[in-house]
Amino acid sequence: MKEPEVNLSLAREHGLTEEEYGWICERLGRTPTFTELGIFSVMWSEHCSYKNSIALLKTLPRSGGRLLVSAGEENAGLVDIGDGLAVAFKIESHNHPSAVEPYQGAATGVGGILRDIFTMGARPIACLNSLRFGTLSDPRTRYLFEGVVKGIGNYGNCFGVPTVGGEIYFDESYKGNPLVNAMAIGIVDTKHVVSATAKGKDNPVMIVGSSTGRDGIHGATFASEEISEKSEAKRPSVQVGDPFTEKLLLEATLEIIKQDLVIGIQDMGAAGISCSTSEMSAKGESGMIIDLNKVPLREEGMSAYEIMLSESQERMLVVAKKGCEEKIKEIFLKWDLHCETIGEVTDKEKVVINYEGEKKVEISPIELVLGGNAPVYIRETAEPKYLEETRNFNLKSLPEPDCVSEAFEKIFSSPNIASKQWVYQQYDSMVRTNTVVGPGSDAAVILIKDTNKAIAAKTDCNGRYVYLNPKEGTKIAVAESARNVVCSGAVPLAITNCLNFGNPYKPEMYWTFKKAIEGMGEACKFFKTPVTGGNVSFYNESPDTSVYPTPVIGMVGLIEKLENITTAQFKNDGDLVYLLGEDYEEVGGSEYMKVIHNLVTGEIPKIDLQTEKDLHKFLLYLIENGLINSAHDISDGGIMCALAECCIINQEKPIGAHVHIPVKTREDFSFFSESQSRVIISVNPDNQEKFEEAASKSFTPFVLIGETGGKSLNVNDQYDYPFQLLIDLYYTAIPKRMNVAH
Repeated sequence: MKEPEVNLSLAREHGLTEEEYGWICERLGRTPTFTELGIFSVMWSEHCSYKNSIALLKTLPRSGGRLLVSAGEENAGLVDIGDGLAVAFKIESHNHPSAVEPYQGAATGVGGILRDIFTMGARPIACLNSLRFGTLSDPRTRYLFEGVVKGIGNYGNCFGVPTVGGEIYFDESYKGNPLVNAMAIGIVDTKHVVSATAKGKDNPVMIVGSSTGRDGIHGATFASEEISEKSEAKRPSVQVGDPFTEKLLLEATLEIIKQDLVIGIQDMGAAGISCSTSEMSAKGESGMIIDLNKVPLREEGMSAYEIMLSESQERMLVVAKKGCEEKIKEIFLKWDLHCETIGEVTDKEKVVINYEGEKKVEISPIELVLGGNAPVYIRETAEPKYLEETRNFNLKSLPEPDCVSEAFEKIFSSPNIASKQWVYQQYDSMVRTNTVVGPGSDAAVILIKDTNKAIAAKTDCNGRYVYLNPKEGTKIAVAESARNVVCSGAVPLAITNCLNFGNPYKPEMYWTFKKAIEGMGEACKFFKTPVTGGNVSFYNESPDTSVYPTPVIGMVGLIEKLENITTAQFKNDGDLVYLLGEDYEEVGGSEYMKVIHNLVTGEIPKIDLQTEKDLHKFLLYLIENGLINSAHDISDGGIMCALAECCIINQEKPIGAHVHIPVKTREDFSFFSESQSRVIISVNPDNQEKFEEAASKSFTPFVLIGETGGKSLNVNDQYDYPFQLLIDLYYTAIPKRMNVAH
């Protein structure tokens, strides 16, 4: 096949600027070959190079605490949890693929993040996700929602890893560009951790797993541009996943790691062979010679360009210890997987690619990779003009609803608040029998087998808050994810993040991104939860709008004793219900504002990090000393929604409550305020004295607001909600909007 002439025009078609094309020619000392141009285009794409974000990401706390590797050093974050074990975890986006092919886009997002976990030698034990869609009144949104849920469920279920938690939000801003963020968690013996590195002259380089086809070519570039009417034509850029092959790949990979046969392993995700060869070489300060004729292909007539850029799934690059090739091949043959030696490591610090008797590529890997000589930009910033209006909106001017009770019913049944049971019933949350607390609670809790420990995990972000105040809204995302794992009995350890934003070349968007990073850094330093890595996803825009800035936080915490696991639902009749924290009647950016007044405006709730940290410390003391029976944080929808959830989260055994919610100025504001650092707890009356003595010594305000019992939620002797009404509102809201049976 005749290759096209490489020139500036072709480089621009590949998403490179004139300046970048000039740098390539200058660094190579010649015009790049067609295959080299393709490699530079994917490796210097936003998705792979983080060229518009890396300078800001480096300001985040990326080491310390229990981290075993600094952020970005490996395929996933790694945190020490004692007893010779570590937890590996990471979150990544698959937004653009899911917008054009929801089932495969979501499925391959799950597959890719799982490979990032087990290439480190960790066995995956759980998946979570964070999903954003348009409103369910829109048929296209319902199609995307259903396809994404099926893709996540089928891949995870077939692979055999439980999907244990996550979050789902619906808003018009995500209509043309849904967000599909997948998170995975694994456990590894620290003696068997493997690095994504290539070193040792003459060590063999092997490709393992599936054969290589044309699916996913330029997937990384596709993820680095805005969604448009032309995006549908890029359906071939969406990879196709096979969870059964991935399950075999997992077992074979863990076997060769356990037998100490390898130097390094890297998943072939974005940019395929181009990425894994260059990143592993750069990390090991070495090079590779690769013969593409030895790569198992599933399609005839593939060019070097296509082989290097293919993002076919379920493949990995392995640098083997010399002399161990046959043992590795035997293991992969046993699992019925391809395993071919395609090259070797060199000491030249050049990646050389040969195909059909020709040298197609010769590039220094350091020119290609993140942290190497890939371009780094700091873009122009400008504060968005809309913020002046939203900041100055007078919340007191809002009319009070005619009926607060009806307002509650609307909010409690809104898709953002209502149970996502219709979704998570399609996931197997119990496979592998490690799941202690599954979807629907404050945080997922996963048992670490053969220990008395568990991992708590949560994904969290309120995009409306970040839209209205990027810095404080992102602080809240970190604080709330930490609060959720604390409510489950865990000490927060570290975060991974998935930063979903619009076009970084727009000054207002880059300002928003910069402020969000500032807020995240401040909160993570304060809570001592370093950033283990994650993903930046820019260009989340459609022709109509950009998405709300959505920096999703994936928080992981450690529960040292299984008896400390705590859940949200009320446990017994006659328990005392306390409110921890203070309400300031803050409804800016709230669910109440959106559902009742159709507004996204106003000052968002304030977050004081010291107040939040004091709450965490006090809650953990209460849990570790057996002084509370339940804990549930107050967030979207305010205290009314949180109390109702405490009553009916356990559908088999709902427990009512009779409470008095203090009202400061307005009933609607007090009931639906989203003031931060607040938690509802229940206390056995026998522990009241001990609890109040401990509470009086803490820095956290507390007030007794009622007690559990009865067959309804009764508020202020004025509003009474029977179980059946609450259950109907909460559990049927999404099925009704999807027109499916509950």
